[in-house]
Amino acid sequence: MQSPRTTSRRRSRAVLALGAALVAVATGVLAPAPAGAAPRTRDEVTAAAEQAANDLALIDEQVHQAELTVAAQQTTAQRAATTAAKARAAMKAYEPQLRAIAHSGYTGKTQSRIAAFLTSKSAGELVQRVATLDMLATHTNGIISEAAAAQRAADKAQAVADQAAATAKAGLAQLQGQQGEVKKRIADYEALFARLSAAEQATVTNSLAGPALAAPSADQLPLAPSSAAAVAVKTALAQVGDRYVWGTAGPNTFDCSGLTSYAYAAAGFALPHASRAQAGLGRAVSRAELQPGDLVYFFSPVSHIGLYIGNGMMVHARTSGRPVAVTSVDMKGYRGARRIVG
Repeated sequence: MQSPRTTSRRRSRAVLALGAALVAVATGVLAPAPAGAAPRTRDEVTAAAEQAANDLALIDEQVHQAELTVAAQQTTAQRAATTAAKARAAMKAYEPQLRAIAHSGYTGKTQSRIAAFLTSKSAGELVQRVATLDMLATHTNGIISEAAAAQRAADKAQAVADQAAATAKAGLAQLQGQQGEVKKRIADYEALFARLSAAEQATVTNSLAGPALAAPSADQLPLAPSSAAAVAVKTALAQVGDRYVWGTAGPNTFDCSGLTSYAYAAAGFALPHASRAQAGLGRAVSRAELQPGDLVYFFSPVSHIGLYIGNGMMVHARTSGRPVAVTSVDMKGYRGARRIVG
């Protein structure tokens, strides 16, 4: 059985590790945009819009990762607070015994021995009283020691809970600032995108997401009826045409990991709303092994994810300006695939 001290130290290290993780995530998020001349020509605007969209996808992913870290810290704080409450309850359980000790006028072994000596009528009675006093003193000292240990455990557990809560609060405040910056970047991207003609906008979105294909019906795909993968694919296909909106996971707007988590939620699987986290789930499969329902992820570090539906196609939410669409899985940046079920 672990001692309260060992458990407390481990919880403290866990809180510090989570704090370090948040800092590591946060320092990689939303670095200042590189300075440079504003794009002027159509080619420059097109290139800038494409670069901005790629940057936003990466920032979107980093913010989602930060959200997961903050959520983990909040969970740690809640668990630590529960531990502190239990430790305080354990301390409170000693209260009646401590009050009884105080009420009995316990003043220590020496004074009790003197009282026994003065009131005993014989040597035998004195020996018996002294032996009894020794037993009572040992028991009383044990209670006091246990109560003191319980108090120390409660104090340490409360300190861990306070530290975890403060770390989560700081992380949340930082995350909220990052989300505000993302919204500004989105507005900048949309302003650039709006300067392009319809044909140029199509060039940018096709470069980012691949040319849109006609969405097939589920009956046309190699799906095992009623399987979790089939449910996920059908759910994702039903969202084709819905708008891309950063940070959303349905039911009417999606970003990339929002769409895949929404699809698999319908099949009874909870996926984190972060493409990098999803790219670590299940088991790795090669391009040649792809089956409908596999997650396919892109770029390094991972900043985009989609759902393979079979016949070389995937459904995904790629970027602002392009709704959820079916495209070829073989678009630039392909890095790998993961099988969640089967």
